[in-house]
Amino acid sequence: MKWGIIGTGNMGTILAEAWLESGMIDQEDLYITNRTLEKAYAIQKNYPAIHVCENAASIAEKTDLVFICVKPLDIHPLLIKLEPTLSKQQCLVSITSPYAVEDLEKLVPCQVARLVPSITNRALSGVALLTFGDSVEPVMKGYLTQSCKVFSRPVEIKDSITRVSSDIVSCGPAFFSYLIQRFIQAACEETEITEEEATIMMTEMMIGFGKLIEDGHYSLRTLQEKVCVKGGVTGEGIAVLEREIGNMFNLLFHRTHHKYAKDKREIREQEMG
Repeated sequence: MKWGIIGTGNMGTILAEAWLESGMIDQEDLYITNRTLEKAYAIQKNYPAIHVCENAASIAEKTDLVFICVKPLDIHPLLIKLEPTLSKQQCLVSITSPYAVEDLEKLVPCQVARLVPSITNRALSGVALLTFGDSVEPVMKGYLTQSCKVFSRPVEIKDSITRVSSDIVSCGPAFFSYLIQRFIQAACEETEITEEEATIMMTEMMIGFGKLIEDGHYSLRTLQEKVCVKGGVTGEGIAVLEREIGNMFNLLFHRTHHKYAKDKREIREQEMG
């Protein structure tokens, strides 16, 4: 099985590194390209046996699985160019959430799936979101699902929850990284702790937090209950969070879904010419 990546930006690079670092595929079986070829060659420096192709058509000609890792508005013109090259036996996999698999199936003759990765997949962890088109054969569906297990926990989702699932899985690391940095900033502003000290403590706390959940010692709720002793300091802090957070996360989802709707509208307008 030959694998191809069209677009080696952040997510395309993460996929390549996750596949290769996990040993899921051999370097010789990976073909990559990018609009700016220097980015593709930069990956090849670390994995010298992979193939860098001059253009997207070469990827479609040489591979069985074609991963489309480009911006939403770049997909339609790209697939129009690739359509004559693709065959029924191949599978096209988009990582772009605004494009529904049913819409992609109208543009190409091959099998179609969607995989929304996460930066956590680089650590061979986290979730990968999968949605399969009606064209996907059972063998290909099983192959894609099993291959994702090497670097993530694959979760098959309906199109209706794509955006919120992506917010949690794909955007979540950035959202919570920001919150953690604000926590550190406030600690430095309110006390004599240095940024370096607070960052080390917070980083190690987060690593331990993840391991407690991963190893099944606690759920999110039971962990909070274990630390939050009645009448203690933690309870005072929780009270502030309950009062101040309010509907912050509700507003966050409103904003991301608004952008999602805008992206889908622009895609429809583009397809209509």
